[in-house]
Amino acid sequence: SLTAKRKNFKANLSVLLFFVWFFQGTLKGFDQTINLILDESHERVFSSSQGVEQVVLGLYIVRGDNVAVIGEIDEETDSALDLGNIRAEPLNSVVH
Repeated sequence: SLTAKRKNFKANLSVLLFFVWFFQGTLKGFDQTINLILDESHERVFSSSQGVEQVVLGLYIVRGDNVAVIGEIDEETDSALDLGNIRAEPLNSVVH
């Protein structure tokens, strides 16, 4: 059943919110409006002058109407990233 699949579903995700926050964490639960429960989560803050900063958040609830994009993380590729040397302009807010 769908309920049983939801209980056993666990994935490491990237989540981009409309107001330009970029989260990563382990999906622990969700509902029909895409509200998400992320565990072991952190925000990645991008800057053009320094490496990517990771802000530890722990258990975090994300409201579904703020979610712009969700994607599953390839853990091998993600762990190989040298975040201290990655520079990027911060993203602009999403305009509706």
